[in-house]
Amino acid sequence: MHHVTLAEMQDRIAELASAVEAGETIIVTRDGRPILDLVPHRPSRRLNLAAIEAFKKERGIERFVMRIPDDFDDPLPDDILLGEHAAWR
Repeated sequence: MHHVTLAEMQDRIAELASAVEAGETIIVTRDGRPILDLVPHRPSRRLNLAAIEAFKKERGIERFVMRIPDDFDDPLPDDILLGEHAAWR
């Protein structure tokens, strides 16, 4: 990571773009203070809501979760927690 002034950035933009493209981060300063970072592009990791809606429409799905029972977050009964199928046995 190295620093360049705003004026240097304007004069060397193609060179700096190549460095950033190679994975380097460059801090641009004005009057000795950082004002921006030049960083490699990262694709968005947000949900593609349009794709989800298309998937649901394509398959005739109105909602993914039809119903959540009232006792959804209640503690599990002892026979399930301590029964023969318990993971630690």
